[in-house]
Amino acid sequence: MSFVTGKHIQRRTFLRGVGAAIALPWLDSMRPALAAPSAGAPPVRIAFAYIPNGVILSDWKPSAEGRAYEFTRILKPLEPHREVFSVLTGLDHRNANALGDGGGDHARAGACFLTGVHPKKTSGADIHVGISADQIAALEIGKQTRFPSLELGCDDSRVVGGCDSGYSCAYTNSISWRTPTTPMPPEINPRVVFERLFGSEDLNLDPATRARRAANRKSVLDLVQDDTVQLTGKLGVADRRKIDEYLTAVREIEKRIESAEKDNRQVHPGIEKPSGIPATFDEYLTLMFDLQLAAFRTDLTRISTIVLGREGSRRVYPEIGVPDPHHPLSHHRNLPDPIEKLTKINTYHVQILASYLQKLKTTQDGDGTLLDHTLFVYASAISNGNTHTHEDLPVVLAGRGNGSVTPGRHIVYPKGTPMTNLYMTMLDQAGVRPEFIGDSNGKLDGLSV
Repeated sequence: MSFVTGKHIQRRTFLRGVGAAIALPWLDSMRPALAAPSAGAPPVRIAFAYIPNGVILSDWKPSAEGRAYEFTRILKPLEPHREVFSVLTGLDHRNANALGDGGGDHARAGACFLTGVHPKKTSGADIHVGISADQIAALEIGKQTRFPSLELGCDDSRVVGGCDSGYSCAYTNSISWRTPTTPMPPEINPRVVFERLFGSEDLNLDPATRARRAANRKSVLDLVQDDTVQLTGKLGVADRRKIDEYLTAVREIEKRIESAEKDNRQVHPGIEKPSGIPATFDEYLTLMFDLQLAAFRTDLTRISTIVLGREGSRRVYPEIGVPDPHHPLSHHRNLPDPIEKLTKINTYHVQILASYLQKLKTTQDGDGTLLDHTLFVYASAISNGNTHTHEDLPVVLAGRGNGSVTPGRHIVYPKGTPMTNLYMTMLDQAGVRPEFIGDSNGKLDGLSV
């Protein structure tokens, strides 16, 4: 293959080998292509991370507005990153409420999160909700990348049968919807995600064939060694260093996946750890975040979602001293012990988020960092899990979106402001301008100053 056009590396260059295709990160040698009139500003990446079962709002919501707010217990791990994110409060998902349909708040929350639409109550095949914000963006932005979008998760994603008071499991487990009737279930196996990003194998293999391949598997770096040598011989010192750092990071991800596949520890007494899934949640979510970062860094996709846990998740967290299932703890009945345990879970999630933001803001992307060119939402469609409240939702918006957002503040919006107005604003800043998303009635003011 040809790596060079004139004296410049093509942005879409891949290191290729049998069963592997590794896209490159941004290099100085690509600068003329990025600076071409048709290229414009660096692309805006859009990401959504979903947290299930709500939070303890008293330990989440800052008391003061603006830049001088003090960090609450749950948000405290984010304090070193104050300058790269804002806390948004006052946003609602009214269509996650019953509206005459009775129980099923968890299913409605998951289905409504990115669609803003009240889902049809059914546990059969006649599911219907709306097109999600990420897929509206992917329909436009996704034409420019290898993958229109990337859906990741850290919990099972069963989409058939009933999961919540007469609602289909598709609503509970899928926040991304390509059409009103087509969910995009998240991929929860890191190996499958890795091979999708860096390999060219047929992923629809029977278990025996996959096992044979796994036994003889080489590192993807070995498979692309010839192309790597050919490319690096054409690069300057700075770009050779970037390639080395990037390929080292890819190999480190690969090793962590291999380690998880060999690890037979029980996650919890009596519960067998799924093959390929890291034993602790920290390892698991960090690995999935790193795969998302790799996809953004190489411009394989510009749109991604990640589900920390499906709504109603019963995950346990013995590593932080919480062996109780998550969902029952969210129905704390205002009792101190379950409130304390749920607060620990909420804080644990934010600690992992903080580590990810550190990586995003130290990863070079063109003339800035990846976080400079990203809009990243970390939120839930339930605020108070004890009462299934869908108003005044917990929302963090990180990144600068190519300078379109001014982070570092606590912004309070008027009661009744649709969450979907945030999505309208984000998509607009990425060059996607739908007439509406779900129940949106405009765009959010105040994100830039």
